[in-house]
Amino acid sequence: MGLVQLDNQTAYRPEALIGADQSGLRYLGWNVPPEELVHIPEHWLQFPEPEASLHYLLGLLYIAFTIFSLVGNGLVIWIFIAAKSLRTPSNVFVINLAICDFFMMAKTPIFIYNSFTKGFTLGNLGCQIFGFVGSLTGIGAGATNALIAYDRCNTITRPFEGRLTQTKAIIFICLIWAYTIPWGVLPLLEIWGRYVPEGFLTSCTFDYLSGTFDTRLFVASIFTFSYVLPMSLIIYYYSQIVSHVVNHEKSLREQAKKMNVESLRSNQSQKDTSVEIRIAKAAITVCFLFVASWTPYAVLALIGAFGDKSLLTPGVTMFPACACKFVACLDPYVYAISHPRYRIELQKRLPWLAITETVPAENASTCTEQQDGNATTQS
Repeated sequence: MGLVQLDNQTAYRPEALIGADQSGLRYLGWNVPPEELVHIPEHWLQFPEPEASLHYLLGLLYIAFTIFSLVGNGLVIWIFIAAKSLRTPSNVFVINLAICDFFMMAKTPIFIYNSFTKGFTLGNLGCQIFGFVGSLTGIGAGATNALIAYDRCNTITRPFEGRLTQTKAIIFICLIWAYTIPWGVLPLLEIWGRYVPEGFLTSCTFDYLSGTFDTRLFVASIFTFSYVLPMSLIIYYYSQIVSHVVNHEKSLREQAKKMNVESLRSNQSQKDTSVEIRIAKAAITVCFLFVASWTPYAVLALIGAFGDKSLLTPGVTMFPACACKFVACLDPYVYAISHPRYRIELQKRLPWLAITETVPAENASTCTEQQDGNATTQS
């Protein structure tokens, strides 16, 4: 190991950071200017530089993620704002989620550029932008998912008392951002926590590797309030929906049995997939997506702060990052593109997409569709 003087501080760094050793092995950070090394956790500097092909592969993967997400979420934002029939209180939450996912992927050119230049090329400024936007959009998306779960639960289990107005929906959105912004600003200003590069040094997130008490407290707090809390709310509200569906189906079967009929449902309902079953499937899908996307990152942060750091290799840390970006691509399709009224509006405005969607004969089943009916009645 060699020594290098950085702003009157002595930091350890592998000899390969200055140049290749006799074996030609280079370590992560070998091509980082000395003044930027202070921003990189020492943990990553002990690992050999990955093959260039891995950088290029991740860069190409993120290009695909970015195009897929920006197009999907961009269409959701445009259609839901432009179409008057879709400007409902419930859809305000869907738009907010699409905005979070859109900007989460809008920052990925920083990662892509770093990948194709194989390192910490854009330096600390690019790192701070990447980390700040990532924190805001990630935590905002989690809180919005929880709010969507709350709204759907109220609409389905309490169809008359649980409906939101446009004003209440906007207030909820303001509360989400009031809750989210401090978690992004505090590390940016290094008041509590900081943003540092991770993995291949091409992406950045909050610091979970420093062994200080402040870092561990920050990780524990953000884990609790930005992951455990929204995930618990999502699971609770969607479990209420599933429970309501099961009890409703059971009561229908019992009533039909008492009346000696096969089913109390109309012919149209028998032909179509059960509304309640579709809602239950959507609930489980949403729950799974949130857990699948953010659980790996939460576990990684906990290991870095409280566990065995040797488990965190650069390659391992890239998998949770890819999972979060992948779900940001799927969200517009789960929440909106499966929405019949959305497809109808898309068909009107972009006929060259050759979308064939007919107006549903039965009443809308999702909470957003129910809110559409409410808005019409109230007007």
